[in-house]
Amino acid sequence: MTFKHKSGKKNPRRSGVKEKSPESHEMRLNKYIAQSGLCSRREADNLIQQGKIKVNKKVVTEMGYKVMPGDKVYYGSKLLKKEQLVYVLLNKPKDFITTTKDTHERKTVMQLVANACDERIYPVGRLDRNTTGVLLLTNDGELSKKLTHPSHKVSKVYQIELNKPVTEEDLEKIKKGVMLEDGEIKVDDIATLDPEGKFLGVEIHSGRNRIVRRIFEALGYDVVRLDRVMFAGLTKKNLPRGKWRHLQKKEIIRLKYFK
Repeated sequence: MTFKHKSGKKNPRRSGVKEKSPESHEMRLNKYIAQSGLCSRREADNLIQQGKIKVNKKVVTEMGYKVMPGDKVYYGSKLLKKEQLVYVLLNKPKDFITTTKDTHERKTVMQLVANACDERIYPVGRLDRNTTGVLLLTNDGELSKKLTHPSHKVSKVYQIELNKPVTEEDLEKIKKGVMLEDGEIKVDDIATLDPEGKFLGVEIHSGRNRIVRRIFEALGYDVVRLDRVMFAGLTKKNLPRGKWRHLQKKEIIRLKYFK
């Protein structure tokens, strides 16, 4: 059975009839869901197939269904609203937790970006409490999924200060791969940044929890300072610690077409 639109007529985009107005504001249902901040577009497809999405109180399972102006989209009893997509870059300081809430009343990064926008944004990935540097926050569920999924191998660059100089032997071990409790990990690149060998730069694409710290801890080092200086091509250049800025249009385009 063809799903009827709320007017009682077939959706003109699915019946092959062109709309009279040249300025259509219709949108694919999965994109609408993603832009509501609920989830990624692929996850939205799953919700649609599972019959968990309603348009105007009627279940829609048709892939490619188009939402029209005035339509109301529901996930369960929750009314979804397409939001303006927002992209905020934060230079995270120490002692802030990368989460939207904290039951122990610790400081979170959301306090630092409270005045950035009216939309509900959330961190893309995590930085632990004592790690500083580049952190992206957005309500773009599709982009967030893309940047955190292991298959996309998003590059991150860190600057590290150790409690003691790294030995050449350990540097070679890290280059070849270090075995941790959850499997072997290899960095993409590593180099010392000072003659003594206490400061290093590391490029890695793994998103495993506390992965950089754990690499060095496995070899007997303490990480004194850990600063993420680049994430998916974004840097904190000219952005003071604890401050944020909106991404430029060209930066957003690069992220969306990042492969």
